Amino acid sequence: MKRPWQGQVEKPSEENIPRHDLTNPLCPGALRAGGEINPDYEGTFLFENDFPALQPDAPDPGPSEHPLLQAKSARGVCQVMCFHPWSDVTLPLMSSPEVRAVIDKLTEIMKDLGATYPWVQIFENKGAMMGCSNPHPHCQIWASNFLPNEAQIEDRTQRAYLREHGIPMLVEYGRLEEERKERLVLANEHWLVLVPYWAVWPFQTLLLPRRHVTRLQDLTNEERDSLVSIMKRLLCKYDNMFEISFPYSMGWHGAPTGCHLSEDCSHWQLHAHYFPPLLRSATVRKFMVGYEMLGQAQRDLTAEQAAERLRNIPEEHYKLRDQGPSSVK
Repeated sequence: MKRPWQGQVEKPSEENIPRHDLTNPLCPGALRAGGEINPDYEGTFLFENDFPALQPDAPDPGPSEHPLLQAKSARGVCQVMCFHPWSDVTLPLMSSPEVRAVIDKLTEIMKDLGATYPWVQIFENKGAMMGCSNPHPHCQIWASNFLPNEAQIEDRTQRAYLREHGIPMLVEYGRLEEERKERLVLANEHWLVLVPYWAVWPFQTLLLPRRHVTRLQDLTNEERDSLVSIMKRLLCKYDNMFEISFPYSMGWHGAPTGCHLSEDCSHWQLHAHYFPPLLRSATVRKFMVGYEMLGQAQRDLTAEQAAERLRNIPEEHYKLRDQGPSSVK
């Protein structure tokens, strides 16, 4: 953190984004790459990704000739969901009812796709620094006929922990962190936000329900409302850290679906991961290179230091401070 930096400096997030631009394929009324014209939507908007990484009819590669060269068909669907019709807002600047509508729609998608596919991955890449190709507020949903690597690891480790200790791993972990408080960032009646003990990304956080919940669609109305509140609080803190639209990749993990719906998945606990790249400033990010690629990831600051910094950041968004209480949504 203290060494002189003469390496790559990132371009800060663009602040003056047009609210509506018909050349932006995610805007209402805009023409997309596949020839479809978006409806004049006023809330959320879901559509099939025009450049899908997964196809429902992907061909079978056939038998492999060697044990080192194994391949199987990866089938699925890829969707995009716009959060809001305006391009110049993000989740922390949306109203609570608007964010609740996003959560409700994602829950509906998870339930619908989960009826068929074993894994439904909801994720948001925010900011060009995290590979986002469009500033319009949106997320992606990839549903696959297999469990991806990270899902397999989480399934295996949570199953083993429950078998050995008699309690779901992340249920016990959430209670432990709430008792110790040194890595706790935010809490409300139904949710915890903490910097995980194993964090390697700067200001990485884990969002956990207090109750044992295995899937997003199992949340109660009250838990969804509390989720809206704690997400907005966390994302305001992120934006306020360097007074920019804070980049990150985030995603939800819960118990597998599809053919796993009839199985005992009580070892799972629903959770969301946030992975922000910024380290020292709005323009200097963490690089996972060298030893971190070949040996293991290194921490630039401890989980406890990151949590303390996040705790001390105001929750009122920097863009709203001078606008008066009537402007705060």
